[in-house]
Amino acid sequence: MSPRDLKAALRTERLAMRDAMPAEARIEASLAMADHASDIIALDPGHVVSGFWPIRSEADIRPLMVRLKDRGARLCLPVILDKKTIVFRELADGVAVVETGFGTMGPGPDAPELDPDIMLVPLSAFDAVGHRIGYGAGYYDRAIDRLRSKGHMPRLIGIAFDCQEVASVPAEPHDVALDAVLTESGFRHFERD
Repeated sequence: MSPRDLKAALRTERLAMRDAMPAEARIEASLAMADHASDIIALDPGHVVSGFWPIRSEADIRPLMVRLKDRGARLCLPVILDKKTIVFRELADGVAVVETGFGTMGPGPDAPELDPDIMLVPLSAFDAVGHRIGYGAGYYDRAIDRLRSKGHMPRLIGIAFDCQEVASVPAEPHDVALDAVLTESGFRHFERD
């Protein structure tokens, strides 16, 4: 099986497991994530943190985002511009969130675009060394590559439930590894060479 086919199979399997979690369990797990990480994520006042508005059965990180904002973070959300590009628009008090594509919600076109210092990254699956499988469209990989090409090196924190961990993700050259992952069991850093 090719790496691409294996990723597709793992994606389908782990998203089905996430979908099978009862709504109450997802809520409790999301709140546990906020408890685990709200004080552990290192940030300085003014650091830009990209989160996401949950879709389907994703973890709801809005409580975590509120806690990070209370610590001085500026928040932003990803917005899909076209079939290949996402940008990050500032989420500020009083700014309405609107439909932004792929079932997502985010600030409208009047909100400023920001370059995140910390990215809370949704995913389908991850492994114990920080490799991730996204949703298959490559939006985050391209956005991270674009930020890095500008000399901006955001810290990447994967957001997932424990059931989304797999033994091994077949890493390809274009894949971007995570710096850490946050699940309901806790916050885990990955060592990089």
